[in-house]
Amino acid sequence: MNLKEKAKSLKLDIPALFIAMKRSDTPIAAKILAGITVGYALSPIDLIPDFLPVLGFLDDLIILPLLVTLTVKMIPRNILDKSRIEAMDLWTNGRPKKWRYAIPIVIFWFLLIGWIVSRFLR
Repeated sequence: MNLKEKAKSLKLDIPALFIAMKRSDTPIAAKILAGITVGYALSPIDLIPDFLPVLGFLDDLIILPLLVTLTVKMIPRNILDKSRIEAMDLWTNGRPKKWRYAIPIVIFWFLLIGWIVSRFLR
């Protein structure tokens, strides 16, 4: 599998992890790790900021694929396969149909930033 195929697989696996996370037959530990992975993938704030030369893209090249790989290994194969099939239907014309799933992540980060700013202003 070349790099382009891996990137395409990663693009499909993130929504599949979100779908698997909502299923009742997914193990709890896999749900927790899937939540962390999907949250990190959708988050506008990275662990290593992108404006840092070279280091800023390490999270996109190493951390996120590592999280996805670990989560995929924790989810039973039959659940993951069904979730991947369902995830294919989420994208139309290269854009997600249900983009509103990112709204809670963005709200969380705004609240966190607001809380941090309020702590520094005291």
